[in-house]
Amino acid sequence: QVRLVQSGGGLVQPGGSLRLSCAASGSTSNIRVMGWYRQTPGKQRELVATITTSGGSTNYAEFVKGRFAISRDNAKNTVYLQMNSLKPEDTAVYYCSMSGIFTTIWGQGTQVTVSS
Repeated sequence: QVRLVQSGGGLVQPGGSLRLSCAASGSTSNIRVMGWYRQTPGKQRELVATITTSGGSTNYAEFVKGRFAISRDNAKNTVYLQMNSLKPEDTAVYYCSMSGIFTTIWGQGTQVTVSS
């Protein structure tokens, strides 16, 4: 079993920065893609960014390009999301994910609140 444990959420002012971490434990050899998603009440979970385990190819949602950066440390089985220039509309519960060929697992979610 693979379990994902997230950390790094919290309250930050507009324009500030935050770094999220997601560490996997268990059998991680089949992970192909790591990613971050976010969800607010009344909205569907939306993709923020992904990165491939092999090669480190990244993909970003348009609304975070130039502000967020996804990275990973395969040796530590960890994916990170560096969030800069945060806006109030970035407020959401952020979930990490790790996917194999057919299956995706999720972290527990962490609250990010951007407010004055």
